[in-house]
Amino acid sequence: MFSLQGKTAVITGGGSGIGRAISELFGKQGATVHIIELNADAAMETVEQIYAAGGHATAHSCDVSDQQQIVDTYNKIGVIDILVNNAGIAHIGVADNTSEEDFTKIFNVNVKGVYNSLFAAIPLMQKQGKGVILNMSSIAAVVGITSRFAYSMSKGAVAAMSLSVARDYIDQNIRCNAISPARVHTPFVDGFIAKNYAGKEQEMFEKLSKSQPIGRMGKPEEIASMALYLCSDEAGFVTGVDYAVDGGFVKLNN
Repeated sequence: MFSLQGKTAVITGGGSGIGRAISELFGKQGATVHIIELNADAAMETVEQIYAAGGHATAHSCDVSDQQQIVDTYNKIGVIDILVNNAGIAHIGVADNTSEEDFTKIFNVNVKGVYNSLFAAIPLMQKQGKGVILNMSSIAAVVGITSRFAYSMSKGAVAAMSLSVARDYIDQNIRCNAISPARVHTPFVDGFIAKNYAGKEQEMFEKLSKSQPIGRMGKPEEIASMALYLCSDEAGFVTGVDYAVDGGFVKLNN
């Protein structure tokens, strides 16, 4: 089950965290993985891990907010069976202290970046008569998270785009779903805590972990496992759904 043998998968932001976990798992399951990543060194590290495990992967240094770069890169790849829109950046702030510059940056990467990949990949999927799209949203799209104004905006847009794409291309054998994780323990989280809570790292880690009813943060590999299911043939009857992989955050917090 869950074989991706013979399939070509494009994963944005595959150089670290959740994106790396998805890339490595997809490679293990037989997909030829193309990593779209602004950080070329990080992308190559993931490629090396995939090859070390016996898989096949290629790194593409590319800015998801630049439509022409994305279109040219995807056309060069040629065939895309699976697209995972994972690339994204975070931001801390409320409405009246979020600068226009920061708001625009979040929009360009987290919203326009997803749109650019959809714009470039869907025509290729239409040519082959099938395709699977998975977008990385967040619980911040549906739950009020303190000081995440711009980030929540961007993930709400991702969730809405996922539904729109699922509806518009359902008759063309193109499925589209989303995953909404809660807090996941990645190097980004460690860096965020170190930067904003110097001297209180362990205290804040425990506080953030316990905000999930299950009592801990998620693991990148757990998000990757859901991604594998949704992008596999076993999920052929699943489209237009946003899955919360959140340790009970959305439904059990009260």
